[in-house]
Amino acid sequence: MFIAGNNSPVKNTSYKVVLPFYGYAALSFLIATILILTNTSAFTQHYFNPHTLAITHTMALGWGTMIILGASHQLFPVMIEGKLHSNLLAYLSFIFAAIGIPLLVFAFYGFNMGWVAKAGSILINLAVISYLTNLWLSIYHSKSRNVHAVFAFTAVLWLFITTLLGFLLVWNFTSNFLSKSSIDFLSLHAHLGIIGWFLLMIIGVGSRLIPMFLISKYENKKRLWLVYSLINAGLVSFIFMFFLSVKVDLYFIPIVLIALGVILFGNHIYWSFAKRIRKKVDEQVKISMLSVALTMVPIIVLITIIILLSTVNSLQLVLLYGFTIFFGWITTIILGMTFKTLPFIIWNKVYSKIAGLGKTPNPKELFSNTIFIASGVAYLIGFIIFGLGIIQTNVLFLNIGAIFLLITAVLYNFNVFKILFHKVK
Repeated sequence: MFIAGNNSPVKNTSYKVVLPFYGYAALSFLIATILILTNTSAFTQHYFNPHTLAITHTMALGWGTMIILGASHQLFPVMIEGKLHSNLLAYLSFIFAAIGIPLLVFAFYGFNMGWVAKAGSILINLAVISYLTNLWLSIYHSKSRNVHAVFAFTAVLWLFITTLLGFLLVWNFTSNFLSKSSIDFLSLHAHLGIIGWFLLMIIGVGSRLIPMFLISKYENKKRLWLVYSLINAGLVSFIFMFFLSVKVDLYFIPIVLIALGVILFGNHIYWSFAKRIRKKVDEQVKISMLSVALTMVPIIVLITIIILLSTVNSLQLVLLYGFTIFFGWITTIILGMTFKTLPFIIWNKVYSKIAGLGKTPNPKELFSNTIFIASGVAYLIGFIIFGLGIIQTNVLFLNIGAIFLLITAVLYNFNVFKILFHKVK
């Protein structure tokens, strides 16, 4: 997989760097589902309220961002056929983020934009700067450039812009130095992160990992470069339109550009699947491929919001839009890819030195596949029911859906920590 061989120019990143991110992300997912279950009424209110802000940032930073940071520290050297520049910078990115995220979430939950929120935003930006510097120096010292690495590095640039804007918005709550209120900048802040950070990074990593796990011979770099161009063009055009305060209808332009990029990426994954050598596809890859399909769901919801904006109250659609992003598209790819990457990291840690001396388990035997399937079923039930609860403003549906999402997180954590604490058998 992405574990380099002895003769490879790639030097493996130490598992000590990578594993804390996985554990932290798993616990963040669990905390987010607990917050949802104890605050389901927040999803019947305006999307800008302290509890939904806290849950959103727990999912965006603690869950999605932390696990991507951890996995990419291991995967990026493979992309550039080199090595990670600095383990110290990797440790610093974890420490800064691990402290900063709970401070910011705590501040949002009580909606106190004082020193706790400001300290959290500063630490999160220091984490991103450490990560960005590490990747830049890794690329600088490597001899390889490819589309996957460009996707990943560009995504981190957008992440820095996102967290920097978030830092400014936190301070603007008390200082009012920006031209608009912090609330007015929320859509810009959110989409810089969703499109620039998550979408670009997931496409860059997914276009590398999914064909690898399928053992597919399909490759189309020109198509991936076109996907890269369309998504970045869509995001840049959105930024210009935001600051020019254009009519709502014109926002269809960036949406169409980004949607075309997503469709082409989906087509790329389809052909990777169609031309795969490994005919049997395991559940982890199936869930990851489902996430590719779910990428279109938020886009469809967003188009619906723009069409109905002048005719109906779109508040619930906005909540559904955010939910389908963080609990749909992002969560599905993490649920699948975790158990295709983490077991290999642990196997390499525990068994690489004794492989060949006796029988060792396969990486997939380090976690319970039954628990994995159960978590997938619980997730799909919870996602659908909670989504219906948002649309219908139905507290009963929201509570039932939240229970199933919590079950998903508990089962996910069980498997993750079963892998993390695996010992030689």
